[in-house]
Formats: sequence, structure tokens, C-alpha cells
Amino acid sequence: MSASLALEDPYPTRLDHAIAPIPRQDPTVWGSATDGPLDQDHLDRMSAQGYLIRPDTVADDQLPSLRHELDRIAADLEPGDPRVIREPGGSIRSIFEPHLLSELVAEVVRLDTVLPVARQLLGSDVYIHQARINLMPGFTGTGFYWHSDFETWHAEDGMPAIRAVSCSIALTHNYPYNGSLMVIPGSHQTFYPCVGATPEDNHDTSLVVQSIGVPDETTLTKAVDQHGIDQFTGPPGSALWFDANLLHGSGSNITPLPRSNIFLVFNSVENKLEEPYAAPRRRPEYLAARCATSVT
Repeated sequence: MSASLALEDPYPTRLDHAIAPIPRQDPTVWGSATDGPLDQDHLDRMSAQGYLIRPDTVADDQLPSLRHELDRIAADLEPGDPRVIREPGGSIRSIFEPHLLSELVAEVVRLDTVLPVARQLLGSDVYIHQARINLMPGFTGTGFYWHSDFETWHAEDGMPAIRAVSCSIALTHNYPYNGSLMVIPGSHQTFYPCVGATPEDNHDTSLVVQSIGVPDETTLTKAVDQHGIDQFTGPPGSALWFDANLLHGSGSNITPLPRSNIFLVFNSVENKLEEPYAAPRRRPEYLAARCATSVT
């Protein structure tokens, strides 16, 4: 990237030296209470905390078939399919593009409890930037270190503005002790630049263990001291909506209770990907869709 383009980047990261955190320059909520199912109280909470928990996003009678569908997808994919990310021990950690592999998952994207919420929060038509199934089997499921998704999507995918939102839908019970997602509420209002250049094909390792594009321990300590930590727990069918810049992570699952979630990332059609801001080349399409076709 040229120096002139770097100077225009409002969210510089992957630097060779530490710089101060940067106040967010984009809204968290782009729509209004008249634009969708969320009332003003929900929108205000999303703006302040950076996340919302929505119960009953997927109906109880849909859950068994979706859980069965996860098994089918995993069984049908070739062992070397790059969309399958495995734990160091060999168990499946994530499967990307499930909405293109399963009509049942594609139907979840279009649910009245999902798509209208995404459009309202982003104030526009939306498309799927990334989708995956996250599996955390009992005893062997490892966690995800603290990070902001936008930091990666900006640096490695060329997402220009913080105008994307994630929806993590529980397919199994998310308990406090089986690796449920933790968030730092309010951290979405600050962009935390990270130190360290992006390696070639960083996604080959970062999807298993992320070490580049994560805040240092001092930064994380200050963020937690200021905001605290919340956790997404709840029954199957509930959903966590969270802002692309919210710091989040999860611990490993050492219980016998598996945890699985459908993870959908909606991006505004007005926030199309550009060239990566801080990476040698684009990531594959299954990690960062560049065909910004509105979900209808």
C-alpha cells in the first residue's frame, strides 16, 4: 500500500510500533426504530454496549433438523476442503459457507427474526460477508483469543467502515462453562490498532490460533478495567448480535457438553470490500465475499 493511501486509513493497524487507541468514527446503529423489529430501547442498548441477546431467534421445532444438517455437511465435505478448519487434534472447529452448502442454513439467514434485524442495524440492504458453523466439542474444543473482527476484516479483507454486524445463533445450550462467547461491552466504540505485519496466507493459521491482529495484554487489561466482561449464555435458538468492532473471545471447552453455533456476518451493501489495508493479498471468497448481492 502506498504511503498516501495509508495516511487516508481511519483505522490503521498491523503496525511496526504501538499507537494510541482510536475513537470510532462510524455509527453503531445506522437505522431507526421505524426501520425494523427492534424498538428504541434495543437500539440504544446496541449503541451503548455493542451487543444484544435475542431469544427465540430460531424456533424449537427447527433446531433438531439444523443440528442434523451440521453433521451432514461435515460428512459430505472432502477432507481437504479449505472451508473446513480443524483443531490441532483433528476435530472440526469451523465450517465456512454453510449457507451455500445447506438450504436449511440459507433459510435461517432469511428468517424474520434475522434478516430484518440486520437491515435495521446497518440501515441498508445487506449481504453475507462471511458465514460459518462454529463447533466446540466436549473436552477438546479450544477457544478464540480476544479480538475485534473488524480489525481483521479491515486489515485483511479491505472492509472500509465499521458497518457490519454478526449474529451468532446457538444450536446447543450455551453455558458459562462450555466455552461460551465473552464480550467487552462498550469496547466497540474504540478501535485498537495492533502491532505486527500480516504474514503471507495468515488465514491458514489464524483461524486455528490467532496471534496477529490481537490487542496486547496491557490494552486488554485497560479495556476490561473500563468496561468489564459480559457473556452470552442461553438455550438453543437464542442469538447474540454484536458489532463488528466489539472485543470478544472464548475459553476452551473442558466439559463433556458440546457447543455449536451458526455464525452469520452481515455487511452493508454500501460498505463493499476494497483492497486489503494491511495484508499482502485478498483472502479467499469463503472468508470474505466480494459479491455484495443483497439478501432477499
